[in-house]
Amino acid sequence: MTRPASDSIAVAGTHSGKGPWMRAGQKLRRDYYGLAGLLIVLLYFFIALGVWLGFWGQDWSAAGGGQWESAGREHWLGTNRLGQDIFQRAVFSVRTAFEIGLVVAVLSTLIGAVLGAVAGYFSGRWIDELVLWLKGVLDAIPFYLFVAAIAFAFKGSAYAMHIAMISTFWTTTGRLVRGEVIKLKHQEFVEAAKAIGLDEMRIIFRHILPNTTHILLVQATIVFVSAIKSEVILSFLGLGVQDGVSWGLMIAESTQEVLVGQFYNFITASLFLFILVMGFNLFSDALQDALDPRSTGSRP
Repeated sequence: MTRPASDSIAVAGTHSGKGPWMRAGQKLRRDYYGLAGLLIVLLYFFIALGVWLGFWGQDWSAAGGGQWESAGREHWLGTNRLGQDIFQRAVFSVRTAFEIGLVVAVLSTLIGAVLGAVAGYFSGRWIDELVLWLKGVLDAIPFYLFVAAIAFAFKGSAYAMHIAMISTFWTTTGRLVRGEVIKLKHQEFVEAAKAIGLDEMRIIFRHILPNTTHILLVQATIVFVSAIKSEVILSFLGLGVQDGVSWGLMIAESTQEVLVGQFYNFITASLFLFILVMGFNLFSDALQDALDPRSTGSRP
């Protein structure tokens, strides 16, 4: 019995994608720096998961100690000016970082994927010009000025920071996806889909966009890190987290504490942030090398 043309396209895409993904997995397993970064990310995710489930970090706001107590058995990393446990606050901030990073990374990547795919498929038409104009406008606005404007417009809403990040971080993903789609839309499997009468939206989202998954994965990890770093800066400036705690708020607290020789807050928040960002950067670089078809081997 003859297989329908649409099924043939799907099967062809499956077979063509299996080899590259297997090769990417093999290259990623040989990249020891990338694996180390992945272990760091998984460790932080385990900490965040424990906070979400209520196993630890729940007493971050309790002032159960004295002012600026030294590190000891009761308070592993000492206390801050209000007597709050610094370690508990740093652990709870892992949850804050993952919540913001995941929300911004997922939503901005989805928006960039959709707008970039549509613009690339209809390149040269009015919809492509509209997406490029919107991207240019958003890229031209200074990020922190944009966040301040949104925070003022939303009257200090806790979601102002998320909206600002999502509104600006999709542009790079959209540009990369657009360029990839412009190349893919001239491939034979797209021409075959057109020949059997599939509508344009179905071709874009079922047959073309899945072939940009390697770009979306790498961009999602990059946006995740960018969102965490931006949140720390914004919280330090008073434009970020409003109803919780984050490493940015801890560093902001430490600006007064370091003047009297108390460095626990600053060092703890900085180390937690540095290790997570370093781990994600290592993993993101390894993932990009593994998914790059031009790469022939792992890093030394």
